Amino acid sequence: MTHQQSRQLVNWYAQHKRDLPWRHTRNPYAIWISEIMLQQTRVEAVKGYYARFLAALPTVQDLACVDDDRLLKLWEGLGYYSRARNLKKAAQIIVLEYGGQLPRTVAELRTLPGIGPYTAGAIASLAFDVPTPAIDGNVLRVLARLWGDYADITLPQTRQEFSTRVQAAMPTDKPSVFNQALMELGALVCIPHGKPLCASCPWHDDCIARLQNITSELPVKPAKKPRRIEQRELFILRCRDKLALRRRPDTGLLAGLWELPEAFDLSPALVLHDEEAGHAVHIFTHIEWHMSARKITLQESIEDNSLVWVTQEELERDYALPSAFSSFRDALF
Repeated sequence: MTHQQSRQLVNWYAQHKRDLPWRHTRNPYAIWISEIMLQQTRVEAVKGYYARFLAALPTVQDLACVDDDRLLKLWEGLGYYSRARNLKKAAQIIVLEYGGQLPRTVAELRTLPGIGPYTAGAIASLAFDVPTPAIDGNVLRVLARLWGDYADITLPQTRQEFSTRVQAAMPTDKPSVFNQALMELGALVCIPHGKPLCASCPWHDDCIARLQNITSELPVKPAKKPRRIEQRELFILRCRDKLALRRRPDTGLLAGLWELPEAFDLSPALVLHDEEAGHAVHIFTHIEWHMSARKITLQESIEDNSLVWVTQEELERDYALPSAFSSFRDALF
């Protein structure tokens, strides 16, 4: 990448950037929250969560001391819930070790839970104007095509090499603008699915992939392994105006969240009504849940310490039910 290409990119961004709420702040805490939320999540989905989260937890101190259930409820539906837990862990470190202020260097940011190379670079550049690259999947795709590079972008050494090359051409006076521009180019023009919009690209005349007609071949990534399929039989257990929920284990997938309980034996004498409640498939990164559910109305609640019985109001206010169960939401009450 040349300095001229950097200028072209920044000029393109000034004309074409989206108006996004986190681009109206230089508050390091708000920028950090937005970057974590945007990991593996669509921009449009994040907007509402971002506003609600900051309204509920406006400072790092608020985040550090928030109750876990409250935190997970704020995150409900965003997925990848370990991100929320790491936010709280990092906030507690920031309060204890950094006086409640996010550290300013990439090296210090990298020591915090949930902050990897890209996020550290993004926070450092966007919040503190540190001239350091922020290389995520979008950026790797753009650069692989610009340079016609067939290196495997999932390898750490490829990310490091690309980062070094970007650093050499990065404008030191506008690092935050440059990094956002590079990410925006990947989101709007050099898109991940479908044909890139090369006619709209500021690097149209320089892109090796376009010139050699190899954009569909880049970037190079290894084939994904097939997802493991898990069959799950769920109960929608109702008693009067309450629904039974069970908390998931503290570790593993959807750790600590609430779920519809799995199948177990019920005394027929307790059952007032029993019907099928449908089937659904939910896809995680490495696993698919193939779910079936039954809706059962009981005369009396079951004596089971693993269950809690909640009203609809309590569910909406206090209990984080993952989107994996969203297909059954209309059948809960």
